[in-house]
Amino acid sequence: MIGKFLSWLALLPFTALFAAPSADFEALRARVLALGEMTSPPVQAPAEGFAAEGRQRPVFFESVPWRGRPTRVFAWLGMPETTAGAKVPGIVLVHGGGGTAFKEWVVKWNERGFAAISIATEGQTDRRADGAPKGGAQWWRHPDGGPARDGIYADSAEPLEDQFMYHAVAATIRAHSLLRSLPGVDPARIGLSGISWGGVITSTVIGIDARLAFAVPIYGCGHLADAENQWGRALGANALYREVWDPMVRIRRAKLPVLWLSWPGDLHFPLDCQAETYRAAPGPRMVSLIPGMRHSHPAGWNPPDGHAFAESVVRDGRPWGVQQAVRRDGAAVGAVFASARPLESAVLVSTTDRGFTGSRAWTETPATLVREGAVWRAAAALPAGSTAWFMNVRAGGLTMSSDFQEVR
Repeated sequence: MIGKFLSWLALLPFTALFAAPSADFEALRARVLALGEMTSPPVQAPAEGFAAEGRQRPVFFESVPWRGRPTRVFAWLGMPETTAGAKVPGIVLVHGGGGTAFKEWVVKWNERGFAAISIATEGQTDRRADGAPKGGAQWWRHPDGGPARDGIYADSAEPLEDQFMYHAVAATIRAHSLLRSLPGVDPARIGLSGISWGGVITSTVIGIDARLAFAVPIYGCGHLADAENQWGRALGANALYREVWDPMVRIRRAKLPVLWLSWPGDLHFPLDCQAETYRAAPGPRMVSLIPGMRHSHPAGWNPPDGHAFAESVVRDGRPWGVQQAVRRDGAAVGAVFASARPLESAVLVSTTDRGFTGSRAWTETPATLVREGAVWRAAAALPAGSTAWFMNVRAGGLTMSSDFQEVR
């Protein structure tokens, strides 16, 4: 009997052994939510040893203590060219695994008229460590950094205030408070975007920091304990993730406009988990699932969709397009969209495979697109044996998708 128990125990994810099932999850959730109260701008200073370039400058700003000692966050901060007295919108940028505070990401947003701050969430800088290969621990860590990420919430046995996600969320909120304090930045028009792990952080922060005007989580989402890949294997029995860190815990507080940007072949973040997350968020949403997008930092920040979404929100107070309805009647499927831009074409994206969405083969089928007054109707015949689908419509170089649909 003992042998069977030990065999079962060995199959559990490592973090499950330390998930503290008797923890006071309500108190832990309250401590996470309290991070949203850090509205005062943090102390910042030029990053010693790093040179400013044009309108972009490297800085350190103070963040929460780690293991009892103060920490600082490395970041690139940039302002666009503006006319005298003008207030510009802003954005906080959060990298994914293997990334850092990318200056070129800041430049891209500055060129679109946004103030931007790109932060390093793992106590690193943007200087490559001597002899380090690309990927993994490639960046030099400064001595005042907080915790580096340990796998997929593998630090769940640590005190809450010493965990990576606690520090990543705190750094993101502090960066927002810093950006709001800058002369020339409109504090009412600041958003947040993150790629991959940064998308997970973004999905978490939008349920905590109610000051944000918009968000663009790229790839990353919540509801990952049920993912049919490495996320599910790591988190399936991690009670702390399910009860405290899953963005689903607070997503109903996220009333801001959000663009959920990804692609059907993503091997890290499944479309069904993403859909569970955005369906639970009460604010206006756009979904953009771009076939062939790939998964990387450049693949995440290069599509124009994030910029166009942010520009429409800070200019008009709402996304440039939204799905109004989606339907299926046997093999006939369709979606209704409202759009401030002329829509040019529609396509049905579907699969007959099962299992993890990123491993399925996806097929594009032409769809009809008809304008009826203020709305656009896209329709197509669902291929026989389809297990999942969504509709894509195009406006210029932009993609708007219907919600992901499973055929049950």
